[in-house]
Amino acid sequence: MTQPRHFLTLQDLSPEELQSLLQRATELKKEHRAGQDQRRFPGAVLAMIFAKSSTRTRVSFEAGMAQLGGHAMFLSPQDTQLGRGEPIEDSARVISSMVDIVMIRTFGHDIVERFAAHSSVPVINALTDDYHPCQLLADMQTYLEHRGSIQGRRVAWVGDGNNMCQSYINAARQFDFELRIACPSGFAPHNDLLAANSDRVAVTNDPREAVDGVDLVVTDVWASMGQEEEQRQRAQQFAPYQVNRDLMSLAAPGALYMHCLPAHRGEEISAELMNADDTVIWDEAENRLHAQKALMEFLLHSSAGAC
Repeated sequence: MTQPRHFLTLQDLSPEELQSLLQRATELKKEHRAGQDQRRFPGAVLAMIFAKSSTRTRVSFEAGMAQLGGHAMFLSPQDTQLGRGEPIEDSARVISSMVDIVMIRTFGHDIVERFAAHSSVPVINALTDDYHPCQLLADMQTYLEHRGSIQGRRVAWVGDGNNMCQSYINAARQFDFELRIACPSGFAPHNDLLAANSDRVAVTNDPREAVDGVDLVVTDVWASMGQEEEQRQRAQQFAPYQVNRDLMSLAAPGALYMHCLPAHRGEEISAELMNADDTVIWDEAENRLHAQKALMEFLLHSSAGAC
């Protein structure tokens, strides 16, 4: 049997496949809103492994699989042997022998890599400490729907060089745009990732410099899951990096701003922007559902063709 396709980072799909996925996501969105039956995978089972808490990821994957005609199974470390020390490799072999597709939201990126290496079905990275590729699908779909192709555009990431920032670096490569990252000293993304993409990614400590003339501004919480104890210190260091009307005034006319949520109004983004009538943040959140349905459809079809 041929090895299944996985989605652990954006690099696992070609630029052409990613573009096709975005188009399909928009098609599925239109179908869903028109009330069309999308149950193309009756009986399919998605195992959802969560080591980190979630709202959008759980709801979008569970609802998405139900709309595709299948069933989603929630698995937490507290309820499975994964939380009692069973080797990841053993869990991967067993779980994948009983389901059709797996998504994992966990800490170390090596966990999803090890699981995928021993899985007989497709594995989706639903967030690790290093990458959050599913959110990037939703972000890219949102930009496409509101402003057209992001190819050749300029994007600014403002805030922590976290898993979202690092996924934006991959996106700059795969979707062909320029990325400027503004973060305090000591909070830049991984050096090897920056070095590998130095032709299209630049880092600065000045958010105003990064946002000047860009078409999209993106931010995230200043302290990610597992960093709550650093919240107060980070709030002081990141205070100049708030995305607000003043900062957005430096961007290109018609520039969009995004946030993957949950947001802390008044910290990384102003309440004014979060509550604005023209914000696309809520479209961005909803598009998690449609982009992930397109992704699951793609991987399930690829898996069937591999058998």
